Amino acid sequence: MVLTTSSLFLHTLVQVGITHVFVNWGSDHPAMLEELERQRETNGSHALTIVTSPNEMVALSAAHGYAHVTDRGRVPILIYAGASPFTSAGELKGSRNEWIHGMQDVHDQPTIVRQYMRHVAQISSPANLPHVVRRALQIATSEPKGPVYLWGRREVMEQEIDQSLMERPITLVKWPSVEPTALPITATRRIASALLAAKSPLLITSYLGRNHAACQELVSLSLLLALPIFLTCPSATNVPISHPYLVGISYLIAGTHTPFLKSADVILVIDAELAWIPMNKDEDDAHERPSEAAQVFVIDGGDPLKRSIGMHHEEADLVCQADAAIALTQIQEAVAAVADEVTLAPHERVERIRKVHESWMAQLRDAESVPLLLSSSGTPAPYKTPQILSKQAACLAKQHSSSTKVLPAFLSYGQHMQSEIPGEVIGSGGSSLGWSLGGGIGAVLGSRVAKKGRGTGYELVASIVGDGTFLFCVPASAFWMARRYQTPFLTIVLNNGGWKSPKLSMLGVHPQGYGSRAGGDQLTIGFGPDCPDYSQIAAAASGGWAWGRKISADLAVDGKSARELLEETIREAVRIVVEEGRILHPNERNSNYDYAPTSPCQNQYVNVSFSFVAMSQIFGSLVVVLPSPHEGGQLVLVLGWRQRVDWEQHRGCRIIDRFVSDVEHESQQAIEYSH
Repeated sequence: MVLTTSSLFLHTLVQVGITHVFVNWGSDHPAMLEELERQRETNGSHALTIVTSPNEMVALSAAHGYAHVTDRGRVPILIYAGASPFTSAGELKGSRNEWIHGMQDVHDQPTIVRQYMRHVAQISSPANLPHVVRRALQIATSEPKGPVYLWGRREVMEQEIDQSLMERPITLVKWPSVEPTALPITATRRIASALLAAKSPLLITSYLGRNHAACQELVSLSLLLALPIFLTCPSATNVPISHPYLVGISYLIAGTHTPFLKSADVILVIDAELAWIPMNKDEDDAHERPSEAAQVFVIDGGDPLKRSIGMHHEEADLVCQADAAIALTQIQEAVAAVADEVTLAPHERVERIRKVHESWMAQLRDAESVPLLLSSSGTPAPYKTPQILSKQAACLAKQHSSSTKVLPAFLSYGQHMQSEIPGEVIGSGGSSLGWSLGGGIGAVLGSRVAKKGRGTGYELVASIVGDGTFLFCVPASAFWMARRYQTPFLTIVLNNGGWKSPKLSMLGVHPQGYGSRAGGDQLTIGFGPDCPDYSQIAAAASGGWAWGRKISADLAVDGKSARELLEETIREAVRIVVEEGRILHPNERNSNYDYAPTSPCQNQYVNVSFSFVAMSQIFGSLVVVLPSPHEGGQLVLVLGWRQRVDWEQHRGCRIIDRFVSDVEHESQQAIEYSH
């Protein structure tokens, strides 16, 4: 039996508790493939669960989604990459023997990813490999948690090792993560005193909800002090949408911050990506930033100074690194120590905050209502994103009240999903472009392992993306993986016909410029005039397993209103995912995109089309493309028995398309494939 450094590496992963490996194999991994096959032949199975991905981005996104739902915090992911051989004349096993090895040999491979990693290290020898892996994991699981990157040359990973290296104990017992930190006593007292004395306090957060224990503490402190909460760039469910002191959500587009920011005398910023943008102005041309007299306290559990960002600064009076749940508990205890000496929640402030919350919720409900009136063009008024998401939320609340995970590409969608439970809505923590589909796969896999939902995984995972983001997600790879690993999830494509974000960025800098008068195609950011049918991309990539539907407001027929079509489609979408276990993919045409007047899509952009994708958990689906027209003929299937099917009459067959070719030839291919 031949064992190699790769054998030891995979063995070490198992010993330290790693269960799933999301892989994209290449020419640097022959020893790993050999080791996996040795395990299969020797033991009957692999020690690790191997999840194959045809694309690296999808693999990493799936690992990310998996980590999110297995309660592993801020995504402590270990990334391993091989590297081209460093010998070329056969000096060592694994030496260069393929033409690609020279082209792939860069001077400093880790530099490509170093600035995004918490830690980078090279595997140089099997002798200390367990130490290298455990140090990487110790860093990955300590705040600020995040990805670590290990790499090794092919000759090193092919090096043969002695059996004794595999028999040594490898554990994380003496490699603990750094314990969460608390606020210093002086800082706790200072923050608590300021909040008690404040006339107009404000709390801002973005990702406090990643730490589920912090959510309840946040609600408790908010109720105790009548402390309004505002969410900026949220990437998690931080507080229930129904919380009476939640006053809004913003992705910091100018004019969208809360008025409380300018009037606040004490601001607590805790676990926030960015609390405000100093140059932004509201509709009255006033800057959206705190007053000079405001006291600002910043708390972050990982990195309050944002060291990985080139330029970052918040005008603050106090900056602390502390776990959100611990810090909020400390502040409440400090407040309780003097609670009988003050009025904690003045009635006037309570009523003012409640009115702001109620007004904001009314605006959301108004945006979510589906009008029955016709648009100016005489067609049904278009669907809007809030309408689509609110109908989905209502369907889930009625039919599937729990066990749901939503992964929106843009977390502002979350406010229309009516999220109430920590972890119910999650994001990547970054821009999310290219993440959501892979994240959905990982979320389904992780929920099964963690026995979420009804014990066998979440009842429903939904991924919400725009059409540009959908393409970033490498859908061919993602939906192939979903079929392969039986991970049904709902995908909603909010199709506005291109990239809206680049135009918004342009308008932010050149509001009256030349581009402000141009449409999407003219600006080269449109996907028209012939926009893809995204639902069929999913269907093709999954070999017909994914079910798709494209809808828009003007497609309502048979006496149905646009509202009824929307509700019916969403109900069917959820049913297919939950009951049939297939991918569902709605593709919708969204009205928030302006095409150039010369574009053939101009008269269609007011319509919303959904692409619903649903996936079946039944393997063995056979898709055969047969000729048309054809003269009779039968399809013969051999699946342990012989079955003849009349292609035109059999009720179990759905003819999607037909092409002219030889029926007998196609049938024979089907027989061979089925066998």
